[in-house]
Amino acid sequence: MFELEIEPRFSDTDALGHISNTTLPVWFEQGRTPIFQIFHPSLDVNTWPLIIARLEIDLMAQSYWQMPVTVRTGVGKIGNSSFHVIQEAWQNGKQIARGVAVLIHFDYDTEKALPIPDDIRAKLTEHLVS
Repeated sequence: MFELEIEPRFSDTDALGHISNTTLPVWFEQGRTPIFQIFHPSLDVNTWPLIIARLEIDLMAQSYWQMPVTVRTGVGKIGNSSFHVIQEAWQNGKQIARGVAVLIHFDYDTEKALPIPDDIRAKLTEHLVS
């Protein structure tokens, strides 16, 4: 499982002083960077091999500015061309959110899914979570 510590910015808050619900998808995307690098170490967007098919986030507790947030990222189900990225956000010892992103190994020229290569599948398997 990968971990990323984020220091919330003042602009990440809403009128109630909570971390805005629109902020978590952005943090989760940032937390997926190590997964992106498994597929594409250079992160060159001109030859990007992934597309997102689904994003689901459950907001589980209030979260606040001025306290770091840890985003934990792992891999769930791995299919032929798609896989699940499982994520959690924690603040002050409490889980504040969890999410699942479904990513597809994708060829933008043909607009078709591609099988996940065996070497990449092996690397993804190293980060499986239940």
